[in-house]
Amino acid sequence: MKPPAFKYHAPASLAEALDALDAVGHDGKVLAGGQSLIPILNMRLAAPAHLVDINRLSELAYVRTEPGGVTVGALARHADVERDADAYAAVPLLRQGLRLVAHPVIRNRGTTVGSLAHADPSGEMTAVLALLGGSVDLVRKGASRTVGAEDFFAGPLESCIEPGEMAVSAYFPRLAGRTGTEFVEAARRHGDYAMCGVAAAVTLDDDLRVTRARAAYLSVSPVPLVLDLTEAVHGATPATARWADAAALAVLSIEPEPDIHATAEYRAHLARVLTERALRAAAQRATSTDVERTSR
Repeated sequence: MKPPAFKYHAPASLAEALDALDAVGHDGKVLAGGQSLIPILNMRLAAPAHLVDINRLSELAYVRTEPGGVTVGALARHADVERDADAYAAVPLLRQGLRLVAHPVIRNRGTTVGSLAHADPSGEMTAVLALLGGSVDLVRKGASRTVGAEDFFAGPLESCIEPGEMAVSAYFPRLAGRTGTEFVEAARRHGDYAMCGVAAAVTLDDDLRVTRARAAYLSVSPVPLVLDLTEAVHGATPATARWADAAALAVLSIEPEPDIHATAEYRAHLARVLTERALRAAAQRATSTDVERTSR
């Protein structure tokens, strides 16, 4: 299969890229890693008249770890973020989610910010950003804005990025206190999009009792879904918490749709099983001294 005809732009600077996007408006698409965009073009599911290739903008290929969290530039490849030791120490959920993204060859080329801009509700990075309460920086010619995860995703394959805008970075905050995280999913084959995935975060107090438990879901709703499940396990220790009750509470709040890969009932079953598994593992991580050291 071949993509429809388009005009190719190869800006040498961010200013040139923004000029091009401003000029083409609705008819333009940004090309970074291309691991999602190119297949969509080849299947004729999108037909932009212009592609703005930003791969020459090396100033956007960064992963920066600061006390508050991790900022990922628009040209940082999944593999760069996954392998960054400082980013992992600050926000372990990044690596936990990225290791499940497709296959290594795709992670070597695909970009984390591009995955967010693609806004696929089956994408791991959408759930990571949502659970962490992160944000995306958008720029256009003469203006910029920062959009929180709760407002960034508008629907399946639809973000709030407007014509002429470009996502230049994403911010993933460090979770406060003694917090552990985990990401689990179930797919028909290794590397496939997950039929259901769960990112979980559990916070413990100094007595190692649960003060907060949350989970984010992929492949069960049009946009990333974040649920607060604390009421089912508040005050319990990781060993005594009724994680199955928290999972049952989660299932009451999701309405998965059936497709060729799984029925709605099977997705709900997966959500229950994976929620319990993810919360239990996240709580166990929260008990470690490493979590206490890296979260302060």
